Amino acid sequence: MRAELIYNDSFNSGLRPDPLLTVSQWADNSRMLSQTASAEPGRWRTDRTPYLRGIMDALSPSSPIEKVVFMKGAQVGGTEAGNNWVGYIIDQAPGPMLVVQPTVEMGKRWSKGRLAPLIEDTPCIQNKVKDPRSRNSGNTVQSKEFIGGIIVVTGANSAVGLRSMPVRYLFLDEIDAYPGDADGEGDPVNLAIQRTSTFSRRKVLLISTPTIQGLSRIEHEFEASNKQHYWVPCPHCKELQILKWPQIKWDDDPEKAYYECIHCQGKIEHHQKTWMLEHGCWKAENPEQTKVAGFHLSSLYSPVGWFSWADAVKHFLQAKSNEQLLKVWVNTTLGETWVDKGEAPDWQRLYERREHYKIGIVPRGGLVLTAGVDVQKDRLELEVVAWGPNRESWSVDYKILLGDPEKDNIWQQLSEALQHSYESADGLYRPISMLAIDAGFATQEVYAWVREQSLNQVMAIKGTDKSLVPLGTPSKVDVTSRGRKLRRGVRLWPVGVSVLKSELYHALKLPILESGPPAGYCHFPEYDAGYFKQLTAEQLVTKVVKGYPKREWQKIRERNEALDCRIYARAASIALGVDRFADKQWQRLAGDDLPLKAEQKTVSETKSLVSASKPRPKIVKSKWMNQHV
Repeated sequence: MRAELIYNDSFNSGLRPDPLLTVSQWADNSRMLSQTASAEPGRWRTDRTPYLRGIMDALSPSSPIEKVVFMKGAQVGGTEAGNNWVGYIIDQAPGPMLVVQPTVEMGKRWSKGRLAPLIEDTPCIQNKVKDPRSRNSGNTVQSKEFIGGIIVVTGANSAVGLRSMPVRYLFLDEIDAYPGDADGEGDPVNLAIQRTSTFSRRKVLLISTPTIQGLSRIEHEFEASNKQHYWVPCPHCKELQILKWPQIKWDDDPEKAYYECIHCQGKIEHHQKTWMLEHGCWKAENPEQTKVAGFHLSSLYSPVGWFSWADAVKHFLQAKSNEQLLKVWVNTTLGETWVDKGEAPDWQRLYERREHYKIGIVPRGGLVLTAGVDVQKDRLELEVVAWGPNRESWSVDYKILLGDPEKDNIWQQLSEALQHSYESADGLYRPISMLAIDAGFATQEVYAWVREQSLNQVMAIKGTDKSLVPLGTPSKVDVTSRGRKLRRGVRLWPVGVSVLKSELYHALKLPILESGPPAGYCHFPEYDAGYFKQLTAEQLVTKVVKGYPKREWQKIRERNEALDCRIYARAASIALGVDRFADKQWQRLAGDDLPLKAEQKTVSETKSLVSASKPRPKIVKSKWMNQHV
């Protein structure tokens, strides 16, 4: 009898018409923000972010829109709008739902950090989701059953998760961070959307900050939508306008940043943005598109108390001299795509601007040495690079160590090169503070050599084109090729080679200014032409792979070892934290407060200064530690 009642209740609930409440109305009535997942815990107020009302209401069953696209900057509440929709579905319009994060691991984090607090802190849905403590509850990290529906959480890197079941609702978060291909089965966005094809009243939400122009998924989806922007009135002349970065002014004081009206040139203070947002409205550029609603919003719209115009200016000033930082700023603050040319610099121009400092001597200004090693089948190639403030760099030495990587002799040569200290123009002797070696070839031999070295001086790396960061989180390699566990395992660092190549090519194109070298400028001694040809041996091209555009680095010349070595040396500098050194740290490294001492003592002090800048494990001396070239 009880089973029959449960069946009847479920059957009847399925026959109920969709509710009249919109998502924004439900959120205002029912949504509670958790203290653990929100900076402003308590009852949700759409009036705090008025621009989200149009986005959420397009997700309501009463709206004819099937797909909602939100291309955005940071700190505008986009993810919470998606979370409100999830809560609304559980409470008001139950059905099968798939939530896709960039990776399965990120999906689990979203489920624990966002979905679980949403359920626990919103009273009207607490009892609708099964208790995770009961047997066969259906409530797990990746699957939440509720009355009339289910939410499955997966990652874009899992083809199995993307084709798990038909769904009425689909939430695709941060789609520009998705891999280009899911387990060889094609574009994950298309795979996921195919899951909704059997539902006539489907809803699809795509949210992301954009990345590179021509590659950005969210840009592609936005361009195919009705392309809406949020127009706000000027407090002075009441004329509507879209908030644009060129109208932000600061008169040499970022803390006093204000907005200049494009119509009346009136000075709009940041606190007046609250009134502007309240009286704003969405306008579509492509109103004939009635099934796909696209919304674009920059961080300039972020409510008072979240992200200010002064914050935007300060972040811009910090990023403007670094192409990679500026790219992130354009993506996350303006919510716009970055135009990445990726053209190889002219090797001839680099050759002609070589400088007359001696190879093997550290020029004045070079204070921290790193090295990058490329492993080939018959040799090791190594470049030593000196770094100074503002990422200014000097190539100090380039070595080719001939020999078979499967033989011990070549590794002993590398150990000797690692322990060589370089005389500098300021009279100090500087050691190689960090060496990064590629483990993509002769992998086990590389691991074996790294294990013999001091782990705070050597790092095994593996380049990846898909990474969006220059240096990722290392994974521990603790077994041999035969599967034997090692007590002292090696950490393998993923290096975003595409990111670092773009940064390097930008730096190689920088001109010398009257005031001196700009941030990131690269100096070179009188190497031969072959070095510069190798350094510029690749360029970024766009290819169509399985129907999806993909940007990848391709060789335009056969030899590219110098490029790889420079990228690995740069990765080593990032691992040391060179980009974050304060002025006082650079002064100490320059020896401004150190007396001139004997070589070995000075080398020791230099190492300790670098180590002090970033805490590292205790030095373990290898059997080759005392050998020098």
